[in-house]
Amino acid sequence: MSNEKIVPKTLSGMMELLPKEQLKFEQIKSTLEEVYRLYGFLPLDTPVLEASSVLLAKAGGETEKQIYRFAKGDNDMTMRFDLTVPLAKYVAKNAGELSFPFRRYQIGKVYRGERAQKGRFREFYQADIDIIGDGKLSVLNDAEIPSMIYDIFTRLGLDDFTIRINNRKILNGFYEILSLSDKSQDIMRTVDKIEKIGKEKVIAELQLLEIEKEDCEKITDFIASTSNNSEAFDKLDMYLGKNEQYDLGVSELKTVIESIAMFGVPEKNYRVDLSIARGLDYYTGTVYETTFNRHPEIGSICSGGRYDELASFYTDRHLPGVGISIGLTRLFYILSEMNYIDEAYVAPCDVMILPMIEDTSYIIGLSAKLRRMGIKTQISTEGGKMKSRLNYANRLGIPFVIFVGEDEIASGNITLKNMESGAQAQFEVDKAAEQIITYVNGKKAAKIINLK
Repeated sequence: MSNEKIVPKTLSGMMELLPKEQLKFEQIKSTLEEVYRLYGFLPLDTPVLEASSVLLAKAGGETEKQIYRFAKGDNDMTMRFDLTVPLAKYVAKNAGELSFPFRRYQIGKVYRGERAQKGRFREFYQADIDIIGDGKLSVLNDAEIPSMIYDIFTRLGLDDFTIRINNRKILNGFYEILSLSDKSQDIMRTVDKIEKIGKEKVIAELQLLEIEKEDCEKITDFIASTSNNSEAFDKLDMYLGKNEQYDLGVSELKTVIESIAMFGVPEKNYRVDLSIARGLDYYTGTVYETTFNRHPEIGSICSGGRYDELASFYTDRHLPGVGISIGLTRLFYILSEMNYIDEAYVAPCDVMILPMIEDTSYIIGLSAKLRRMGIKTQISTEGGKMKSRLNYANRLGIPFVIFVGEDEIASGNITLKNMESGAQAQFEVDKAAEQIITYVNGKKAAKIINLK
């Protein structure tokens, strides 16, 4: 039997972080959860593996080319490629037990077999929110979603972003006006790539769909960017009265845009963008893409929309929904690469106790008391030289160290050292705890992302 060691390696397209970076990731993830709960969303977890017949009921687009699908015994299984389709299955299956509108958030890993490259992963976290209605769902929910996007990114420290909004009914109606409704899905998948490949290549691809060049020009002119929302609606108003679906889409979009302002989102952070279509076929109304203005080459950092018919593949019950997804792994990777993630408070604990006596009974009781007060506490149990133990705390970024020796036990006080300033003094335990809590809360309140 060979004694040769196996080289430890991580599969291509998978992200593994060192502890300090993982703590930063968890801090961002925790911020998302806080905002989701602030808006009344419930947590949900669905299986990573689903029956292929369930998961691929309405995948469409490029999705089916990127899935991980395999058989085990008689089971044909697929790893989830997003969190929306599993949600539709979950709601259809449990509709009788849920209260509607059902508001859920889920942060979990998904899997796509696309080519691994810088910033693109095969296993990655998505952070989703969705609102599901029973029979109907007010378009005001479509307007609330952007206010959540705004709250999330501003809490993280991002303010240089734009939520781009459109409505698929407008696009479908416009293509009906051009007598191209039979090709609308293919057209939307094509024009959704206009920022990546440019206008001329989009026209070339549209012509491959046997669309006349004159209509290709009308399509690209229609989706061309406008300087503000008012100008966009002026363009939209030119086609009113020609198609019922188009008119409904314009009405919904106006309601969404007007309501976003009422939610307190500054106009600089959202705009109508008629080029936004989203590649997945299940979107039926409002669609969103959020881009980082300083780095448009990154693409969308948050996207989603309205899907009125997704659950129809699993039930006759009409369960319309609207939601968004943040590609958390990709966002974290990109911001890290650009050095936009600050050295925020990412210590594994708030204080480390350094015993200077052999009897640990007092130390154990002190650690238990501090933890009951909400202070993350670690005991230095391995002994060794004081310098090496302090260096350990410094390397991990632990902000405070408590020394406990015979003098501290005799006086009932403890010696608290601030590792950042180097200052140390004796305090009663409660007074020391106050100092630690005040410091930690101040650090936690700092923005995570710093746009230097």
